[in-house]
Amino acid sequence: MSDLLPIRKFVIPEIIFGSGSRHLIAQHVLSLHGRSVLLVSDPGVIRAGWTGEVADLLSLKGLDVTLFHDITPNPKTAEIMKGAEVYRQNGCDVIISVGGGSAIDCGKALGVVATNHCHILEMEGVDAVKLPGPPMICIPTTAGSSADVSQFAAFSDETRRRKTGIVSKTMVPDLTIIDPETTVTMPPRLTAATGLDALCHGIEAYVSNASSTITDLNALEAIRLLTENLLRAYDSPEDLNAREPVMLASMYAGLAMSNASLGLVHSMAHSLGGYLDYPHGECNAKLLKHVIPYNYPFASERYRKIEQIMRGSKPGGYGGPDGLVEMLERMVQHMGMEQGLSELGMKEEDIPYLTDIALQDACHYTNPRPVVRRDIEELFLRAL
Repeated sequence: MSDLLPIRKFVIPEIIFGSGSRHLIAQHVLSLHGRSVLLVSDPGVIRAGWTGEVADLLSLKGLDVTLFHDITPNPKTAEIMKGAEVYRQNGCDVIISVGGGSAIDCGKALGVVATNHCHILEMEGVDAVKLPGPPMICIPTTAGSSADVSQFAAFSDETRRRKTGIVSKTMVPDLTIIDPETTVTMPPRLTAATGLDALCHGIEAYVSNASSTITDLNALEAIRLLTENLLRAYDSPEDLNAREPVMLASMYAGLAMSNASLGLVHSMAHSLGGYLDYPHGECNAKLLKHVIPYNYPFASERYRKIEQIMRGSKPGGYGGPDGLVEMLERMVQHMGMEQGLSELGMKEEDIPYLTDIALQDACHYTNPRPVVRRDIEELFLRAL
């Protein structure tokens, strides 16, 4: 009996992947019997032209479109509540999010507010959503957050200065249209932050104590594709031969982390991002190299597999935690993101509060090493 695989679930949305696939958006709204669309996006994506293009594609098919774009990075509860009211006031019946993790998480969250007629914080936590939201389609324009394929919706509670969210199958969109062409307008720093976020998803999902054979396949392929292509995408933003595998890696990593969950890096990053309102991917990038040595003795075989994947055909044997961290640091330094947390505005006196919030975050429950307060405090201190 010990050779039997553990019971695991694997939840995914319908996925359409490929360059130019965004042009299919109207026919899929019509297949969901939608007539009035709430188009959720953010100012940066609007400036890049992707939101207007999608709106035009919908209008050409006779669909009504209402734009909601009052969204900031790490979307706030007030923004979600406002978006839900715009959805109701305009009689919308479908939500389309065009953008990165902020726009997609906001769209998912405002949808369940609209159907459950309650405040978003009443559904905070795991499986607390009673009614699913309206039909939801995502068109991601970044390669990293994977909010378009996940069971999570992350947002900031601005009154408590903490990042929180919803974990529920109702957060899985009906459809995600993943078009690598939408990522060519990403600025280099966003390419770096979201790509490293995806890499962190793959690594944490692979060493998660809730991993499975299916999540392992997705996590390892994400790590391989990112190792081989992220720096090329950073150096040559318009190179679709680099952008496409990075986008594919983001999807694979998202499927892995949505079903295996994550680990301590994300608990600490959520705490940090909510407190300082700093981009999530950059928080992960600055914490990962400190958490790997901490976890390594509890998942050494899995970390060695990650090192093997990242090393590829390059010479050299296993370097242990130092070898893996060295490879990660080379990527981070290449993209100019090697500074510590003090560069984000974090101070040593913030550590007790940040540790409190990290301990309340569910991601560390699947960390390979059980964590206690003093460990988190020490890791934050090292990352300064």
